[in-house]
Amino acid sequence: MKGLILAGGSGTRLYPITRAVNKQLLPIFNKPLIYYPLTTLMLGGIQDFLIVTSPADRAPFENLLGDGKSWGIRISYAEQARPGGLPEAFKIGADYIAGSPCTLILGDNVFFGDNLSGIMQSAFDANTGMTVFGYRVNDPQNFGVVEMDKAGKVLSLEEKPANPKSSTAVTGLYVCDGRVVEIARNLKPSTRGELEIVDVMKSYLADGLLKVRPFGRGIAWLDTGSPQGLLQASHFVETIESRQGVMVACPEEIAFRRGYIDKAQLLRLGQTLAKTAYGRYLQQIAEEA
Repeated sequence: MKGLILAGGSGTRLYPITRAVNKQLLPIFNKPLIYYPLTTLMLGGIQDFLIVTSPADRAPFENLLGDGKSWGIRISYAEQARPGGLPEAFKIGADYIAGSPCTLILGDNVFFGDNLSGIMQSAFDANTGMTVFGYRVNDPQNFGVVEMDKAGKVLSLEEKPANPKSSTAVTGLYVCDGRVVEIARNLKPSTRGELEIVDVMKSYLADGLLKVRPFGRGIAWLDTGSPQGLLQASHFVETIESRQGVMVACPEEIAFRRGYIDKAQLLRLGQTLAKTAYGRYLQQIAEEA
């Protein structure tokens, strides 16, 4: 399974904050936003990543994340000249995907909850067709909405409907088989001039290969597309970390616990940040192992 992180866009809802910086580089409490989608996929066992971003933002991401080797993973980069819709990431990453199953996650999505690792791993193991994740929201008219019957069969898909048929939104996390590249290539732009992910889902639905996994109450899906959302996400993470004494979205810890790096490497990573609470946390994890 390969992981694609779409970290482009202009972040206009966050202006003027994002006039000079990519929103996925903004902080959510004590870590860059990009750490959160990256670690969500790492929790499911993915070690091979492609980050799709704009030409101007590629260098900052490379400076922040490098090639992933120090975390025992592989990170490559590709450029999206201008925002052209979510499915464009599959077209840009066609050579990288090379017919393999893949997961696309939006770079501004934050997930947290009990057994998130198991949920991700289970979805990645069932790599036939397309799997998306549903989440109950209060304002479904602002999202892509899925309607299902009592057995979980998908009845309809709508993008930001004026009169939603359900309160279940589709989150920014999509698990696909290798056919997704060809499907994306055959899409036509919508009236917005972009390729729409809902059209990819409809293609799989027409073949009876679209699955929706609802996230229950134990999972939080946080919106970071507005100043309020950024602040709320930061408060959420700070509360969890302060109450439980554990880090949220810490790639070094996840890499260590999954066996991608050893204790000595974790200690080295902690020592490079020894003047920070983050670095001391890494050293504590290594010493307690």
